[in-house]
Amino acid sequence: MSQKSKIKRARREAEQEKKGKKVVNWILGILLALAFVYMIYTIILVS
Repeated sequence: MSQKSKIKRARREAEQEKKGKKVVNWILGILLALAFVYMIYTIILVS
């Protein structure tokens, strides 16, 4: 394998890892927001 393709592969792996972390952070943020909305909804429903 040539040096050029090794560099491209490493760069692509780093970029995919960065995008993957971004997606995970978005999913966690959305889940937290939904949990907060549900918590408010149940508090209003109980009172």
